Amino acid sequence: MGKFKIVGGNKLHGSIVPQGAKNEAMQIISACLLTEEQVTITNLPDISDINNLLDLMKEMGVVVERISANEVRLQAKELDFSYFNTQTFQEKSTRLRGSVLILGPMLARFGKGFLPKPGGDKIGRRRLDTHIIGLQKLGATFENYSYCQIATAPNGLKGTYMLLNEASVTGTANIIMAAVMAEGETTIFNAACEPYIVQLCRMLVSMGAIISGIGSNLLTIKGVKKLHGTTHRLLADMIEVGSFIGMAAMTGSELTIKNAGIKDLGIIPETFQRLGIKMQFIGDDIYIPAQEHYEVETFIDGSILTIADAPWPGFTPDLISIILVVATQAKGTVLIHQKMFESRLFFVDKLIDMGAQIILCDPHRATVIGLDRSQQLHAVKMASPDIRAGVALLIAALSAKGTSIIENIEQIDRGYQNIDGRLRELGVDIERIDG
Repeated sequence: MGKFKIVGGNKLHGSIVPQGAKNEAMQIISACLLTEEQVTITNLPDISDINNLLDLMKEMGVVVERISANEVRLQAKELDFSYFNTQTFQEKSTRLRGSVLILGPMLARFGKGFLPKPGGDKIGRRRLDTHIIGLQKLGATFENYSYCQIATAPNGLKGTYMLLNEASVTGTANIIMAAVMAEGETTIFNAACEPYIVQLCRMLVSMGAIISGIGSNLLTIKGVKKLHGTTHRLLADMIEVGSFIGMAAMTGSELTIKNAGIKDLGIIPETFQRLGIKMQFIGDDIYIPAQEHYEVETFIDGSILTIADAPWPGFTPDLISIILVVATQAKGTVLIHQKMFESRLFFVDKLIDMGAQIILCDPHRATVIGLDRSQQLHAVKMASPDIRAGVALLIAALSAKGTSIIENIEQIDRGYQNIDGRLRELGVDIERIDG
């Protein structure tokens, strides 16, 4: 297993371009199963989770053509259904969370789909009820097997009204991809409305789907019999944008984030600004000036600021780890409330070992007492528990005194393209050590 060796205390300088959005890419790649024609995807991140999904698609029978590191052409003319009964499918599909997204499009086009036990981050319970219940309402039936659940639509998928019990992003995506070829009209209320869902809907419309209400939590879909190919460009990854804002703030550095996709960031910039981080928006770029100090706001009544995750347009849970680590060097106190996953804050013991002042109140809440740079974090040896916590620890190491070692960096590689190489270009002293 690889590790990073990081000498902290160096300033970042220059500019960086965020990769294409990982979470959007998972949906868009899966959507290619809805047509026998070619689908071209550009601005695709070259990361292990995406490459594993592409490998899975290829073994399923999809023609995968790499045009460049960040562009791919897919054609799902026919699938090898015998592959889904193999041990290889079971092993590969359980390596990544995004494998659940093949279910909806396969049901829509072939009348049969597979729901493998998903992999991904170990951040607490991540139930699949929304996927299954939504597809059942469209007419799917499920059978449990040792390696996966197999869904069929014996009478075809039929449009219906449904009120989702949670605004699950992947659940909404799976249901949308099934509904676009279901007979009749489907109404989805309490649908997730993240930019990635908007992008998926726009792509499907470009393929011939009929969807109204895009960008809201009430979608109406009129089923069509066939979809055609298209070309789709992914958004900038909002989680990378937030990560780079955090890196600049923690290291007191001047940094420009190019082509940040500002209009699709929601309240992410504002949330960092509430920690006192200054930034300027220049076209589609975010300029972060060097700041020796940044001070946490309080609420209007003077009470301690609380930052909590919530479904879009609330603050994305994927940046809670980043916000928490950035708060450790702010002036002031902030309560971080991770509502959606009960294990995502368990990495804070590593930050406490580095000298951060954090009280872990319970699995969902942590109080961070900012050091205002009066005490520099010190280097330690640690391991990355998941993608986002791994990058939070990386940000801490960039600002720490001494040389830190981060193990299990395969978790970071799942979500961040060539992160060590890109950071070296900004002046970071980081070395990748294999084995």
